[in-house]
Amino acid sequence: MHETDIIVIGGGTGGYSTALRAAALGLDVVLAERDLVGGTCLHRGCIPSKAMLHAAELVDGISEARERWGVKATLEAVDWSALTATRDDIVARNHRGVEGHLSHAGVHVVRGSAALTGPRTVRITPVGVATGTATGTAISAGAHAGMGTGAGADADAGGEWTARRGIVLATGSRPRTLPGLAPDGQRVVTSDDALFAPGLPASVLVLGGGAIGVEYASLHRSMGADVTLVEAADRLLPLEDADVSRHLTRGLKKRGIKVLTGARLEHAEPYPDGVRATVRPARGKPRTLDAQRLLVAVGRAPVTDGLNLGAAGLTTDDRGFIAPADWSRLETAVPGIHVVGDLLPPPSLGLAHASFAEGLLVAETLAGLSPQPRPVDYDTVPRVTYSSPQTAAVGLSEAQARERGLDVVVNTMPLTAVAKGMVHGQGGMVKVVAERAGEGTGQVLGVHLVGPHVSEMVAESQLIVGWDAEPSDVAQHIHPHPTLSEAVGEAFLTLAGRGLHQI
Repeated sequence: MHETDIIVIGGGTGGYSTALRAAALGLDVVLAERDLVGGTCLHRGCIPSKAMLHAAELVDGISEARERWGVKATLEAVDWSALTATRDDIVARNHRGVEGHLSHAGVHVVRGSAALTGPRTVRITPVGVATGTATGTAISAGAHAGMGTGAGADADAGGEWTARRGIVLATGSRPRTLPGLAPDGQRVVTSDDALFAPGLPASVLVLGGGAIGVEYASLHRSMGADVTLVEAADRLLPLEDADVSRHLTRGLKKRGIKVLTGARLEHAEPYPDGVRATVRPARGKPRTLDAQRLLVAVGRAPVTDGLNLGAAGLTTDDRGFIAPADWSRLETAVPGIHVVGDLLPPPSLGLAHASFAEGLLVAETLAGLSPQPRPVDYDTVPRVTYSSPQTAAVGLSEAQARERGLDVVVNTMPLTAVAKGMVHGQGGMVKVVAERAGEGTGQVLGVHLVGPHVSEMVAESQLIVGWDAEPSDVAQHIHPHPTLSEAVGEAFLTLAGRGLHQI
């Protein structure tokens, strides 16, 4: 029986951030990961997809240069192997960086599949990196002396472990699919394998109009595919502000993406060269759609298989999540067992940057920091969709604010109302939702952005919402001219009664 202070199960963003922070606070940490540290975000999601979306932006720039700016440029071809090699190099360098950080911090990484055997005990079965199957040997990184009994025993890293302070569950999620749809990695793909399917398809049918579906639709369109995007709700990004959905849909349609909302898949059948699907729209008769590739992006499900939760007295809810008994500590009903990342139900957002914050909170809680660290404020976590156009938001939508019984003031500023927005020529907007205070405007409740590069603009809005600022507070600060961020400043100037360019 080996002992350590903390056992973290899962090496994705939530898991490795917990491990790094706990180690920095002087705790002995064992991190069990059955695949590669970095998790879905690093290896199959956030990082590779954003690398590909950057390449897509470069392709779009060639068209814009020719059609809008008179630069007689043409796209000869997309070298798929070169593109994916660059993507894979970026992922590999990030992966080496994470492994290096863990090693430097003294986190003992065990390549193994972990299962609970009690409220403070875990059995780790070592696995082979290449096959993911049990091998009976451990691959360990970052072992160091003084980690606690048995912690440095690389050759015997598997077996039974006891956690003196606590256990952290961070096993992440997998793509959901639909009944009757069996992904094969070529014709029917999920978001986990879409980037790694062979070649560039000529046509793609994307099921799901959330952030993942919209990003992949945008990517494939930039690369020249004929794209149809199907969403069962009545609008894209149904969890975002309705004006965000409207501006995004307009931008996607302008790029030639066919958008079907309020539509559901009735049937899909792969054939040698693609997939034939029957989709029932909100109105009218069912439609038959043919595409070389069907991409299923209907959400993600928490991964708890193999954890043996019952041995520690834990259960999941009806959606498979592990709900904390104490959200301020992210601690389950079993004292000492904490949860981070995609295993958490809403209001957690299933976003990598939220997982980082959750990992910091849990590590500091287990370290016994005083005063108790602040809980994660999910209302102030930024949400970004990296499509073209991009969307970014923080705080409440207009509808959410009204549902909470708040009297609100709203101002929407088109990006094309500022010079830099005209330069980009992609449309978009800034929308501010604030609480009404007498005859004036009170606390800012939400900021919503659509347009080019708004993912890089939302951090300011996070501070505005997180620090309970009012428009008059923001209006005191000068935004550089000409920039897209100037539209944010103008929106707040108007709400503060000092508007310049907005009528």
